[in-house]
Amino acid sequence: MEENQELQTVPFTTEDGTVVELLVMEETTLQGVHYILVTDEADPDREEADVMIMKETQQKETDEIAVYDIVEDEAELQAVAKVFAELMEDVEFKL
Repeated sequence: MEENQELQTVPFTTEDGTVVELLVMEETTLQGVHYILVTDEADPDREEADVMIMKETQQKETDEIAVYDIVEDEAELQAVAKVFAELMEDVEFKL
């Protein structure tokens, strides 16, 4: 991640209805689907952090907010994690 890059956040609603802000560490588009790599860690430069890969499930309209869901399909998760690993050369992913 670049030093002076300001991190975006996205709201995420947990199963119990709590809304938490997740930091977007990276994003990419594969086969027309937008994916984001997010963490709830306050310091994205920590050596280890738990991350989630989410995909856009509702296309943005002009006034609509994008909707993202956690990627749960193992094959899709592996493929997207590989792309994020290439984009973020200095990061190692453990699935």
